[in-house]
Amino acid sequence: MNEDRKRILDLLAEGRITAAEAERLIAALNGEGVSSGPAAAGEPARRPPKFLRVVVDADDTASGYGRAKVNVRVPMQLLRAGVRLGGLIPRHAREQVNEALQEQGIDLDIGKIKPENLEALIEQLQDFSVDVDDEHAKVRVFCE
Repeated sequence: MNEDRKRILDLLAEGRITAAEAERLIAALNGEGVSSGPAAAGEPARRPPKFLRVVVDADDTASGYGRAKVNVRVPMQLLRAGVRLGGLIPRHAREQVNEALQEQGIDLDIGKIKPENLEALIEQLQDFSVDVDDEHAKVRVFCE
């Protein structure tokens, strides 16, 4: 860890700067720059998501399986590579996925996702979030 980054994290730990300020300082260190757009007006800068995250906390002790915790971070780069391999998915599997998506109100044909239109999809995923909360499980799917 470089010295400047450590100093920023120390300031954050001491409470002398906020998490948002620390994020901006680290972004500046990484050469990402500070925009004069929405970030200057107090809104955080929107960056494309880097991960698709799935978090599950389930209590299935009634059926004998016990407690399950899952925390998966899928890099968007893996999704990009997966789209290229999407042509290898058998047709019946694609149809089942498309049907499941439509049951959830998502009108998307995964067979039509191409590398050239994937970036637009990833940009839209910034606002994507699914939260399921019932008496036995909590599930969150979101991008970060």
